Amino acid sequence: MLGRTVITWVGLCLLLLLSACAPRAVRRGVPGGPEDVARVYLEAWTRNDLVAQHGMLVEAPADFDAQHARWRQALGVVASRFEGIDLESEDEVAAVVVFRAVHTLRGLGDWEVESRLRFERRGKRWVVRWTPEVFHPEARIGDSFGRLRAWGPRAALLDVTGAPLTVPGEVISIGVYPGRVRDGAAVAQALQTQLGLDPTRVQAVLRSGGAQPEQFLALIDVRPERYQQVRPVLAPVPGIFFRKKTARLTPAEGFAAHTLGRVGEVTAEALQALGHPYQAGDLVGLSGLERAQERTLAGSPSGEVRLVRRSGESVVLHRFDGAPGTPVRTTLRREVQAAAEAALLDVTQPSALVAVDTATGEVLAVASRPLGEALHRALTGRYPPGSTFKVVTAEALLASGLKPDTRVDCPVEAAAGRRRFRNFESEAFGASTLRQVFALSCNTAFIQLSARLNRSALEDAARRFGFGVRYDVGLPSPGATFPEPQDDADRAAASMGQGRVLATPLHMATVAAAVDTGRWHAPRLLADAEPGPEESLRAGTPEALRNLMRAVVMEGTAKSAAGIQGLMGKTGTAEFGTLVPPETHAWFIGLRGGIGFAVFVEGGGVGGRVAVPLATRFLQELDATQSSGR
Repeated sequence: MLGRTVITWVGLCLLLLLSACAPRAVRRGVPGGPEDVARVYLEAWTRNDLVAQHGMLVEAPADFDAQHARWRQALGVVASRFEGIDLESEDEVAAVVVFRAVHTLRGLGDWEVESRLRFERRGKRWVVRWTPEVFHPEARIGDSFGRLRAWGPRAALLDVTGAPLTVPGEVISIGVYPGRVRDGAAVAQALQTQLGLDPTRVQAVLRSGGAQPEQFLALIDVRPERYQQVRPVLAPVPGIFFRKKTARLTPAEGFAAHTLGRVGEVTAEALQALGHPYQAGDLVGLSGLERAQERTLAGSPSGEVRLVRRSGESVVLHRFDGAPGTPVRTTLRREVQAAAEAALLDVTQPSALVAVDTATGEVLAVASRPLGEALHRALTGRYPPGSTFKVVTAEALLASGLKPDTRVDCPVEAAAGRRRFRNFESEAFGASTLRQVFALSCNTAFIQLSARLNRSALEDAARRFGFGVRYDVGLPSPGATFPEPQDDADRAAASMGQGRVLATPLHMATVAAAVDTGRWHAPRLLADAEPGPEESLRAGTPEALRNLMRAVVMEGTAKSAAGIQGLMGKTGTAEFGTLVPPETHAWFIGLRGGIGFAVFVEGGGVGGRVAVPLATRFLQELDATQSSGR
């Protein structure tokens, strides 16, 4: 028995050994099967590894690489991935594997294709019998691929009533051909004189290394009427040329230019920021609300993937449904914006004018100058607010119990900590009232009064006027800051809007507006946006502040505007820089008829002499517009 058992076990082992050595039938899903080869092939396709793909083919077409290159280029394929790899059929000599390809097409999106790989068995290996149907089941030898792509009409930016602020029109692009410029300085000078372009920017364009001698380099777009004005001077300058093009036009040249922004061919920087579905050559918003609301205004492009037969017949394989742009309603009011533009029309220094609705914080108008400079001074420029900040300091004083008729002294000089402060132009008004020192903007009186306040009183008042409060206007705007004073001297400087206190012209318009309603509202430019943060002034202070601000106009530093019915305001002359005597910014913040506004001239000098006349012009123009029904 034992011998027979041993023989049986030996036979069984020999049988198993012979079975292991015998040829194995190729079965679905086993290693080395069609599915496995398909996965390796498709992985190589994902990497665009044509050498690896070649190695898995029965016989590669002579133009295998070229066909793939044409396919990628014609369709704008930027990436491919493959899913759902499955064996459709298999016998001893052939097999078919189906798969789902997802090709990402530049500027359009994902195109999904159900396709096939055909296999032949050569000895023990499965190899691909390649045909164009790998790209698409309907493709045949000699066919080619193509695509169409188009954006629909760009939606408009609207004013608060829903009327369009931007419409299609024609402009003249003014620029240079570098190879035809004889005198770069003369070109820069002419463009600065006629159009306000920064000569440094013009010279940088002329020196740009990538520019070709006969390449037109656009510098600025102007309306036909402006072109007619400047052409006689610019045309004779060698190197300056003009081109017509379509553009989005606002109601007038320069109308809310920095706020609405401009549209042009996408830059490399914008393309990287925007991502899908944008591609080189697209027209996009490059600045302002056109850029901030690009996705909404532009919608999405439509397109088609096409198969073109050798006969010329075109077959649509796939459609991308685009979406039209959606209009964006702003809070801007045409008549208020037009008045702001008129006020700054002849101002040559950097300047800004902002107007807001006192009840909501909605921005009614916002203008920045110069137009040829990218900086949106009204929203992003932060400056010491100077004596306009005394509105905040006065609110803190009133909240502490002082009255407009409280007796105060206004000497030439006052000390705080180890620093001595003087009034502007060494003024002194002697024994006065809070109303008088506010109207005449006495620094020394406010320094003495603020020293009586509780340590946090000034910071708390600044907070009530939105200093240090974060908000979203709809465009970048850093708001205002009131850092905690480090010592008595720092606190004294802060009480009159100097030191480290900073604010945008936009924010100072909201400071004036808060006095009207007793509530500070964060500003916003988009009509359908949710309201931002709000803060309440202390009870009883708004009426007293209005009394003080009216005194500024009737008997104080803004007396030149006394003829403007109902105007209240505060001037500011803010020191900056290191010169002796220091340079000054000119400010005026005002309030009238439910509108709070701020006028700012950078390095402009004295607020009462420079900013107040601009405010007067703004209100007079607004009155004229409203009375005429324009």
